[in-house]
Amino acid sequence: MFTDQPHQRLLPINTYPKWKYVLMVFVIAISLLYAAPNIYGEDPAVQLSALRDATISEQQVEQIEAAWQQEGLTAKAIELEGDKQVIARFQSNEEQLRAQEIANKILNPSLENQEYVVALNLAPATPDWLASLGGKPMKLGLDLRGGIHFLMQVDMEQAMARQQEQLRRDFIETLTAEKPSIRGRVETIENGLLISFRSQDDAERAYSALYKNYIDRIDINLAEQNSRPVVRATFNQTKLQAIQDNAIDQNRLILSNRVNSLGVAEPLIQRQGSDRIIVQLPGVQDSALAKRILGATATLEFRLVNHEADIVAAQQGRVPAGSKLFDSERGPIVVYDEVQVSGEHLTDAFANFHPETNQPIVSVKLDGEGGARMLRTTTANRGNSLAMILKESVPVFEIKDGKRELVKSNVVETLVSAPRINGAFSTDFFIEGPDFTPANTKDLATQLRSGALLAPTFIVEERTIGASLGAENIEKGIMSVIIGFSAVVLFMLLYYKAFGLVANIALMLNVVTIVAVMSILGATLTLPGIAGIVLTVGMAVDANVIIFERIREELRHGVVPAQAIDKGYSQALSTIADANITTAIAAIILYAVGTGAVKGFAITLFIGILTSMFTAILVSRGIVNLTVGHGKKPSKIWI
Repeated sequence: MFTDQPHQRLLPINTYPKWKYVLMVFVIAISLLYAAPNIYGEDPAVQLSALRDATISEQQVEQIEAAWQQEGLTAKAIELEGDKQVIARFQSNEEQLRAQEIANKILNPSLENQEYVVALNLAPATPDWLASLGGKPMKLGLDLRGGIHFLMQVDMEQAMARQQEQLRRDFIETLTAEKPSIRGRVETIENGLLISFRSQDDAERAYSALYKNYIDRIDINLAEQNSRPVVRATFNQTKLQAIQDNAIDQNRLILSNRVNSLGVAEPLIQRQGSDRIIVQLPGVQDSALAKRILGATATLEFRLVNHEADIVAAQQGRVPAGSKLFDSERGPIVVYDEVQVSGEHLTDAFANFHPETNQPIVSVKLDGEGGARMLRTTTANRGNSLAMILKESVPVFEIKDGKRELVKSNVVETLVSAPRINGAFSTDFFIEGPDFTPANTKDLATQLRSGALLAPTFIVEERTIGASLGAENIEKGIMSVIIGFSAVVLFMLLYYKAFGLVANIALMLNVVTIVAVMSILGATLTLPGIAGIVLTVGMAVDANVIIFERIREELRHGVVPAQAIDKGYSQALSTIADANITTAIAAIILYAVGTGAVKGFAITLFIGILTSMFTAILVSRGIVNLTVGHGKKPSKIWI
């Protein structure tokens, strides 16, 4: 039995469905929109930022603007971003430097208490209508802007030694509390401890007690060594990773706080690998000053709250002797100067959840000596509040002739938290509060750890790039792109004629798309990144060369032009895909294992591969289809 099949309408050769043209137009329009901000450049700007609890009022801004006008300085624009930051744009770098010095004198009249940072910055000159659509220029790397680059090594051996010492004290405390007490000899081994006992019974009892209390962070086993029973305890992988992460996160927080005092508008402080931190300071040229700032100290102190103090009198300046006034989320409080426990005894702090209520808390661990002091304090002061004070050495600067000069260092004390003491505790306790969330408990834990350096950090690499060198790098980088692009365009036009023109249009769109994608992602353009763009230009046109040579080969075999075009694009696709996929894999590996400069090259290379596949195949064929496709049967094509 036969049935009629519905007639299937086939598209003519070299014809795209309408949705592909819509897709191309959409992508090209978005690319032009987000690449456009890079045309307008950036304005020299002065960025005013309030530190800690300070704010910037409209009256202060008006006062600064009036002072600028008295000195013959007129800001192109002044932008207020809330009450914590103001950006003022100027015509030239000379005006920018003079404006910075004037603003700093007004905002920081006293060297004793500097609450504001006046930093040099570059503000995008993007028109408002374009900025309202989300358009913003690419960020420039340190090698293009100028500044200082530090690669800092975190001493993980010291971090591990600190954790091993805490574990040793915890073990001794646990075994001593057993009935009867268990005695053993504790030795330090790689990533853990080895405890030897006189009898098998003691070893088995110790194994059971330690397994019950510490299995969440250690791998533990019972063995024999030198004819004596031993318990071997090593940190598990989860704990080892936590030790590394805590050391890195804590040091990053401390470095961030210190860099703020340098007046750097857009510093980069990020982790590299398992034990290193990158610090990039755009616009800073004094390496010795930067190193002194990064080497400043910070400690954490636990002090009792003075509930008997008159808060109103303290706010008027009549603070009781031996006390100090602080602002907290619950309002002003008075804290005693006497330190009950210092931050050197803190070994760990991490976000957690209450075992009964499942509410967010912060778990805190102290060493043995700190635990003994905390036990005495909390036993005698139940119901009182215990304040945690972060004490930092903050540098004081004067700005003269556009240069920041270190005058001295002030000790600044900041209240981190002041929870109520609900019971006696020693080495292990937790902090809870009605407003705690998983996010702010994590922040609080990081702040607490920042008071005690888990691991020393030292500089292993240092680079200083002058502002003039950065400008020269930009000029040479742009020139290399122009020369490489022009050479490729000229070759394609002369060698492939009309089809070369199509390839050149696709090539221009490819560069625009790369810039747009990097702007959308907020990627940083570096000098190696420019090299990646130059390489991508050559790789992008390579796909068209393969296609066009395939078309020529088909024409030499007597194939009609329409079929030659179809076979050229379809049969060359697998070769192009293979070449680009292998290069993309190489770019991914470079990004994963490389340092900053290599990462910049890898990012632009990978983005360029994706955009070149789109423009060299989809866009170029779309243009060809519109001119000689859609049922047309050209007798000759210029290739």
